[in-house]
This record gives sequence, structure tokens and C-alpha cells, in this order.
Amino acid sequence: MSGILEPRAPSGPQSTRQARGAAAEQLAADYLAQRGLAVIARNFRVKGGEIDLICRDGRTTVFVEVRLRSRSDFGGAAASITAAKQARLILAARHWLLRHGETPCRFDCMLLDGLEAKNIEWLRNAFAAD
Repeated sequence: MSGILEPRAPSGPQSTRQARGAAAEQLAADYLAQRGLAVIARNFRVKGGEIDLICRDGRTTVFVEVRLRSRSDFGGAAASITAAKQARLILAARHWLLRHGETPCRFDCMLLDGLEAKNIEWLRNAFAAD
């Protein structure tokens, strides 16, 4: 199966951090859906990478990284999307496209500085796979 791991069901009670992460992903998914994107997958995992949300925007597949930061000591949510993190997202996206068909695609980031829609910053085309 080429190393693709399917999403797993939670094995026990979620930590506060996991619960906040899940809430942030749901908030981001709702935000994108309200703006016309269709969420087609969540938490797609492969060995070496994971994508929080995969959406369709017309014919474009949109790979979305959701970042929640409650403090900005280290640069906030945007600063946490390092080159290494981008490489893991690109790896997972390549697996998705191989499995589901090549389409135009882009990488978006949803930056949250709290669990309210007013705290969302949507970065379209945040980085490229080049």
C-alpha cells in the first residue's frame, strides 16, 4: 500500500492540547466551507507527513495546514511553519495526488491565535512545492 497510513480513531481520552487542535481544525474547516471550499478529507497521514485538511476549490486541490498558537513568544502561528514542516506537507500531498489523481493544487495555511473565527488568518498559496 506504498506506506500510506489511514487516519486512526482516537485510542483514549484526548489531551487538552489535542482537543484544542481538533477544535481549531473544525473552526478552519467551517471557515473554508463558508467561503465555498469543500472539505474532502481530514488528517491525511503518510509515513513522514500529515495534512490537516484537504479541500476542493473548483478544480484545485487545496492542502491546508492549520496552526493554533495561543502565544506569540516564538513568532506566532506563521513562524511555526518551517521549511521542514513544509517538506512533510509536500510529501503527504504527493502521496494524496498519486492516490487520488493529479490536479492543480496549492498549499494554504490557516493561522489561528485563538478559537474564534475572528482570530483566523487565511494564507492562500502560502508556499510552493518547488
